Amino acid sequence: MRRPSVVFATAFGVALAGDLVSLLAGWDLGHTVCKPLLMPLLAAYAVVRGAPRLLLVALFFGWCGDVLLMFDADAAFLAGMGGFALGHVCYLVLFARHGRRGERADFLLATYSVVLVATLPMLWPDLPSELRIPVVAYSLLLTAMAFRAARMGAVAGVGGALFLLSDTLIATGIADWPQLPRPDFWIMLTYAAAQALLVRGVLTRIDAQKAPGTAYGESRAAV
Repeated sequence: MRRPSVVFATAFGVALAGDLVSLLAGWDLGHTVCKPLLMPLLAAYAVVRGAPRLLLVALFFGWCGDVLLMFDADAAFLAGMGGFALGHVCYLVLFARHGRRGERADFLLATYSVVLVATLPMLWPDLPSELRIPVVAYSLLLTAMAFRAARMGAVAGVGGALFLLSDTLIATGIADWPQLPRPDFWIMLTYAAAQALLVRGVLTRIDAQKAPGTAYGESRAAV
């Protein structure tokens, strides 16, 4: 019998593949069905792996953002962004509780700062006026989350970077900048990978804390 964690991880992968294929094929129904399944399946995987409650709350807010962003309305977009922002707050608290302390990351901080300072002034004039302040505030919170994710190890750090990339693609789309072909595909690919890596990174870090004799970075449980 397959372990529950493997079952839920596989189901998450199948739902993600279904969503990505639907986006490439322009099949709206497939996207409508598959996208709302992603965070619940990832949360189920996290539950059977013994995830802390705050991680599940972060995924819940991610699910709220996912669903709200499926509606083509400014109010839904702002509410969805608020959902993701609350998820980032949950992640920041998790990283503060379980992340490595006293670690310097000057290069990473400088990199994210340069990206933020370079991107926001360019986006500002092209954003709808009612979205400018919310997007800037959200970008600051997202960048802080991405930076702090590295305290949980390389896996979570990559997850944070991908989250930043995914939301940057959304922002450039709102600003009507030139986009990659099938931009929704790339947004969902980077976003889903970001959430999965953040979950895996948090769980791996917590597993290591539960077993001090285990070298950091070693996953004590298979997917």
